[in-house]
Amino acid sequence: MKFVLIDKISSWKAGERLSAVKSVSLAEEYLADHFPTFPVLPGVLLLEGLVESAGWLVRATQDFAHSMILLEQARNVKYKSFLAPGSQVEYCVEAKAIEERTSRFSGYGTVDGQRIVEARFGLRHFNLAERHPAWADVDAQVIDAMKNRYKLLCQQS
Repeated sequence: MKFVLIDKISSWKAGERLSAVKSVSLAEEYLADHFPTFPVLPGVLLLEGLVESAGWLVRATQDFAHSMILLEQARNVKYKSFLAPGSQVEYCVEAKAIEERTSRFSGYGTVDGQRIVEARFGLRHFNLAERHPAWADVDAQVIDAMKNRYKLLCQQS
């Protein structure tokens, strides 16, 4: 199963900040197991929403230079409430630094103006071909797919 935890990018300023939205539906597969009688978005997926938001800011700021953007470190993660189906979370991330290979962020998610998650975290960005030159085609395919998804995410704004 692949998670896509951003439905729309609401606003962004290159190198500085990005806001994105995720609407949670009961149809999302992972809700059936977490928890069966009290379905809520798992906390780790709330954090992943922040990471994905920051990843889009890195991609847009660096003109999609890297195929891979991964969570390297998460600190001071605080969960303050549950996110139930039918709710919408707005993620806001602010770049502390976006460098060639790494970036650092602080971010939070709100529902109806109330913070439900906040964290400080770092990302690592790279291309697969840096380790295996034969994977350059895979990098190109991933970057093209990310550019297309980004257009869809911003188109709804």
